[in-house]
Amino acid sequence: MGERETVLVVGASGLVGTAAAHAFHRAGWRVIAASRRKPDLIPNTIEHLPLDLQDGPACARTVSNLPPISHVVYAAVYEKPGLVTGWLDPEQIDTNDRMLRHLIDPLAAQGALRHVTVLQGTKAYGAVVKPMRVPARESQPRIDHPNFYWRQEDYIKEKSAQSGFAFTILRPQVIFGPNVGVVMNPVPIIGLYAALRHKEGLPFSFPGGPSTVWEAVDARLVGDACLWAAENAVAAGETYNLTNGEVFSWRDMWPALAETLSVPMGEDEPMSLAAYLPARAALWDEIVRDHDLQPTRLTDLLGESHHYADLVFAFGADRPPPPTFVSTVKIRQAGFTDAYNTEQSVCYWLRDLMDRRILPTLT
Repeated sequence: MGERETVLVVGASGLVGTAAAHAFHRAGWRVIAASRRKPDLIPNTIEHLPLDLQDGPACARTVSNLPPISHVVYAAVYEKPGLVTGWLDPEQIDTNDRMLRHLIDPLAAQGALRHVTVLQGTKAYGAVVKPMRVPARESQPRIDHPNFYWRQEDYIKEKSAQSGFAFTILRPQVIFGPNVGVVMNPVPIIGLYAALRHKEGLPFSFPGGPSTVWEAVDARLVGDACLWAAENAVAAGETYNLTNGEVFSWRDMWPALAETLSVPMGEDEPMSLAAYLPARAALWDEIVRDHDLQPTRLTDLLGESHHYADLVFAFGADRPPPPTFVSTVKIRQAGFTDAYNTEQSVCYWLRDLMDRRILPTLT
């Protein structure tokens, strides 16, 4: 790599940003991790840049003081409280559109930018408004519905053509990783639910609705895919679905999660975790004291992920929701072939949360 090979990872406190920062750092790149608050999981050997993407003038001033940035991983997202209800909201869409422009406009003007990776997801296939094609492929026509993905995609395509940088769009499925207090990570929600049920003397019952089959992706795989896209010309101008490479059922996974967390299984007990968890903030404080955990409030651990858990567990559904399966043939044929065992992935990150004293060890 040359002297100008510096990657700016934006949204570095989130699942993808954290994983991408680590992947590039391991590969020897100069990494600048940008986020509003200093990420908990970014080592001090990685530079941190405080950045509020909603403040356009501040972004321009910050970029003017940066070294030449050759690559960007754009993993920032603005979500509204309640999460799912905001996905079609015009204000949410406009905000995400402006945030990307606030960053890329001044970076492109630098003249050093060579590649930008942008993140999307299955909402690109209309999953929030109609059943998806099975499997969803990157080549299918757009599903016309309110979505900030299209606004960002149209902008980045136009800007890349004007300024001469390449881009890649990644579409991961449900992402599992180590981050807490983020918008869409079911892992800490599962652990918090288990700890609170244990404290109440209740079993680790599956709280969701009808059985569903899902795909997911480990955050480490997404981070490695961001690195691959930056280093391989074959990825330029392409869109890729991204999963662990297998399907899974939450119900079938539940016994392994119970074993990992050392809690007894119970009969299914449908409940909204978006309601159950916040109502037990005081009980969580007791657990923190009893187990000498990191002194973190429950609300700071949840983010919006408890709302996301209700969605992926199909709570409140009277029938299995339509499948959201995507084909990952394209990226595998292009040369990125990483895969993870999904059950092992969730258990790995639960153990990580226990090791970091975010969750209690209940043995």
